Amino acid sequence: MSEMITADLVDLDLSADTKEAAARALAERMVSAGRVTDLEGFLADVAAREAQMPTGLDGGIGIPHCRSEHVTEPTLAFGRSAAGVDFGAADGPADLIFLIAAPAGADDAHLTILSSLARQLMNAEFTDALRAAGDPAATAALIRGDETPAPAAGTENSAAASGAASSEAAAGSTAPAADASAEDASAPAPGAPDAPDASDAPDASDAPDASDAPDARPFRIVAVTSCPTGIAHTY
Repeated sequence: MSEMITADLVDLDLSADTKEAAARALAERMVSAGRVTDLEGFLADVAAREAQMPTGLDGGIGIPHCRSEHVTEPTLAFGRSAAGVDFGAADGPADLIFLIAAPAGADDAHLTILSSLARQLMNAEFTDALRAAGDPAATAALIRGDETPAPAAGTENSAAASGAASSEAAAGSTAPAADASAEDASAPAPGAPDAPDASDAPDASDAPDASDAPDARPFRIVAVTSCPTGIAHTY
């Protein structure tokens, strides 16, 4: 199988202003690459999928996709829009747009590769890198997983500075104790009350029963989501 996305399937200056125009611009790249055999037939399948439910995800992401008999092999095309394109997400237009094309009857191995994109898009470093990318070939490599997104600038320095400050603060807080003599440390402070007698200690039987404490376990919700075509929105 060929690489799912290559530099010629990346448009970092997508000028489309509607989801239909965005799908067409990216699909034309698939046709030029020999991945789609019938542009209009494929776009009809994309539109049919869009009619079922929106393909926009929160965070400025659009994932139009479909299975189609006009697709020769699993393919991704990526477009980045400065103005944003409405794919129906609740938080607004998408600036990162992936057109996912799967052959009709694609096997589970292909679908596993395609659906992994949805998991990558939950990684902020990945989406930040896509928004900052300036080269189609590097962008394609990032999406394929050949390159790892670099952490945000200053993250490591900030962590190191924070660690150094913590160490310095800890050293400062223990210095007076190191200078104090054992005699001073053991002497009671002026006016301090006498040490309590052991007989004054509370009876262990008076302690509250652990069974009476409220349940401190976190509340969790498990959700199973799915996609009508079994490609995206399944994670």
